[in-house]
Amino acid sequence: MTPFQTLTGTAAPLLEKGKLMSNVDTDMIIPKQFLKTTTRTGLSKGLFHELKTRADGSENPDFVLNKPAYAKAGILIAGENFGCGSSREHAPWALLDQGITCVIAPSFADIFHNNCYKNGILPVRLPMDVCEQLAALAGGANHVFTVDLATQTLTTPDGVTHAFDVDPGRKSNLMAGLDEIGASLKVAGEISEFEHKRRLMTPWLEPAI
Repeated sequence: MTPFQTLTGTAAPLLEKGKLMSNVDTDMIIPKQFLKTTTRTGLSKGLFHELKTRADGSENPDFVLNKPAYAKAGILIAGENFGCGSSREHAPWALLDQGITCVIAPSFADIFHNNCYKNGILPVRLPMDVCEQLAALAGGANHVFTVDLATQTLTTPDGVTHAFDVDPGRKSNLMAGLDEIGASLKVAGEISEFEHKRRLMTPWLEPAI
């Protein structure tokens, strides 16, 4: 997993009728017809498929990620309850395949929130009014933001800084590029020592051979 430390990049506001989209579910992020693969690559073609594609299959030029200025956005700004719906891990995979490694929203669905950390995406919670301000800035001529995980700050194009909270353990793992398995392997020696002592102290718990 790629470590996340500092990200400076384009922020794309996910809007509908001029307002941040709320309750964006995982089927909207990556529709079910794109879930046939077990690999993490190539999923960007299905990312927000219903939003970026017209009924006739042509590209929707009004969708933010189809616009040249946001095609390589590394940050996505959305409304409340982002990532709700099913638990499909393809949702963060699709975002990553697009190059998005940070999602800013007032709130996230729990499973999606957890899956972000497992895949190297930083979910940033900020109040709705702040997200709306960020979306307005991202829609301007300068839409480059900086996210610094070490200091837990987001800096806007006009130099304003917003602080955000993050669990210390998840912060440490994300900065080191570790998922839960990787974090466990860091203490593999201690785990083996514990298992050895347990076998000596409670041999009756060992399975019969």
